[in-house]
Amino acid sequence: MGIECLILDGKNLSLEQFVQSVRNGCKIMLSEESQARVVRARKAVDRALHDKKIIYGLTTGFGALSDVVISEEQTKQLQKNILMSHAAGVGNYLNEEAVRGALLLKINNLASGYAGIKLETLNTLVEMFNNRVHPLVPEKGSVGASGDLAPLAHIALVLIGQGKAVFAGRELQGKEAMKEAGIRIVDLEAGEGLALINGTQVMTAIGALTVYDALNLLKTADIAAGISLEVLLASNMELDKKIHEVRPHPGQIISADNLRRITKNSEIVSSHKDCSRVQDAYSIRCSPQVHGASIDAAHYARRVLEIEMNAATENPLIFSDTDQIISGGNFHGQPVALTMDFLAIALSEIANISERRIERLVNPHLSGLPAFLIKEAGLNSGFMIAQYTAAALVSENKVLSHPASVDSIPTSANKEDHVSMGTIAARKCREILKNAEIVVSIELLCAAQAMDLFTNLRAGVGTMEAYKLIRNHVSHMEEDRIVSEDINTMSELVRTGDILHAVEKKIGILN
Repeated sequence: MGIECLILDGKNLSLEQFVQSVRNGCKIMLSEESQARVVRARKAVDRALHDKKIIYGLTTGFGALSDVVISEEQTKQLQKNILMSHAAGVGNYLNEEAVRGALLLKINNLASGYAGIKLETLNTLVEMFNNRVHPLVPEKGSVGASGDLAPLAHIALVLIGQGKAVFAGRELQGKEAMKEAGIRIVDLEAGEGLALINGTQVMTAIGALTVYDALNLLKTADIAAGISLEVLLASNMELDKKIHEVRPHPGQIISADNLRRITKNSEIVSSHKDCSRVQDAYSIRCSPQVHGASIDAAHYARRVLEIEMNAATENPLIFSDTDQIISGGNFHGQPVALTMDFLAIALSEIANISERRIERLVNPHLSGLPAFLIKEAGLNSGFMIAQYTAAALVSENKVLSHPASVDSIPTSANKEDHVSMGTIAARKCREILKNAEIVVSIELLCAAQAMDLFTNLRAGVGTMEAYKLIRNHVSHMEEDRIVSEDINTMSELVRTGDILHAVEKKIGILN
């Protein structure tokens, strides 16, 4: 059962809570403690303004213009100006869940009480999230420091009645969207504009959604590998616990255990235990080692992203307990950038080894199965071109896996002379994940087609459940048909987790 309302305090948001709120429409509210912190921080800002202190972003310009002092009369105009001038994004709009994720993380970030924003402003953001007012945010334009300036500016524009947003399925001007949702627009005070756009919330939102889906895909990849192991008449000796205990990488142990449970009680595996084959190909034999390394990478990514989801990443930071306002660099997206580049490589490898298993399934010289898994090969091409598609996606992933984080280009007249490119890293990783989901889906289709040949032998407990679910949605291919339709159906079962849930319902939760 899902949570009905998520209480945010800026400190304890988990990956599961984040995804549930973003995808399942769970409403949010601020904790009483966080509200008190926000009020205290704003009072500290007001005291500093009253004392005529020169503070970056509150009484000065931004970036290379930080030496320009802004008069008290110009302070409100400065807030609008920063949102308008920094809303320089281009390209396609981010999808709804990425925008909802960024908005949720911005709220959680501000709830920590280090930004100096007014409670009224923060509550308006909460209303936008709960009423599903979704700003239209171009996906390109962030260099990842000072955080996600451009995309966050597009989100914040709607708060003041500018920009564009989707509400109730219609694209509207920001002012109209807020009016129809019954939300009052905000009159920003000193420092609030900067607080709204400083931070890593866009790259972190895309990254967190990707990590969550990656963890599920890795389990599904074990399911696909398990079916392939059976139909390619591979040995389960390579899954022996003793092998993996003497090389105790956590992910490797997890993957081997998953595969043992998935293929448990397989008559197909036991039917050839005395055959003459000495060793299986690496794409089968080393599945736990390869999958396991990617599992470890994904769990590392989860740890980093959950820290970032609950971090204060604006500048300056308001420490109300000591009445200090300190400028720093927490907006720099390097932790997220490196992590998403790492995860991108890990997911590329899952697709890579899956494609090699697909090749073994469709190649009669390697599998002993009918060519391209179809009757009357020649008249029919079967899954020949499905393997091409997998190969194309794997090759595309190799290009996308070049790390974004190794690049940097100076901005703001060289004041900001090293940037992270973290949002590019997150977006690339998301694309790699989508490609990997399709490759694993193609492996599942091919493995199910091969499984149809083993009518007199019982499959493993988990593989049988996966097979039955596939056949409930995709029939056996007797003769050529439009393959992309089957791939799309299978990809949806993988993306939604339906195939994973069917297997877990039978054998218990996979690790």
